[in-house]
Amino acid sequence: MSRIGNNPITVPEGVEISIEGQTVKAKGKLGELSLNVHKNVSVAVEDVANDDGKTEKIMRLAAKDDSPFSQQIWPTMRTLVNNTVLGVSEGFTKILEIHGVGYRANLQGQELVLSLGFSHEVKHTLPAGVKVEMEGQTIIKITGIDKQLVGQVAADIRSYRPPEPYKGKGVRYRDEYILRKEGKKK
Repeated sequence: MSRIGNNPITVPEGVEISIEGQTVKAKGKLGELSLNVHKNVSVAVEDVANDDGKTEKIMRLAAKDDSPFSQQIWPTMRTLVNNTVLGVSEGFTKILEIHGVGYRANLQGQELVLSLGFSHEVKHTLPAGVKVEMEGQTIIKITGIDKQLVGQVAADIRSYRPPEPYKGKGVRYRDEYILRKEGKKK
């Protein structure tokens, strides 16, 4: 039995869930997402009374059989459905920081222009569904409803100049720890 897969998904107020076959659609205040659940996993929505006497919707996912693959894919699907529900209700955010003398970024329409110490500026076109806000010239805030897309955009921007271990220059996540190395000794 899976500890992750057994956990029910609480559907927050304002989020509508519809299940059509193996497709789960979630609609909330931030937008609408759909996810195709694997055929070895079943999805059910239930109304449950909580301690206050109010009813709340929960979703339960279960493996359809006892095969090893079903037991592996079940918690993964539960996490993906949970991310879909959280995305349409709250959204996801990644914050990048740029460290280095002369390193900066600015937003020009749907294009992020990065000056990262190269002989040219790096231009990154932002996909639909992702919103970028700049706080000054060195902090990039990436938000969206799709967790995978937000993480991929942040990873792509970071990959242009990952932080180096000697001075820590480059693009890093806000909470990322950079293992620093000691430079040459005389």
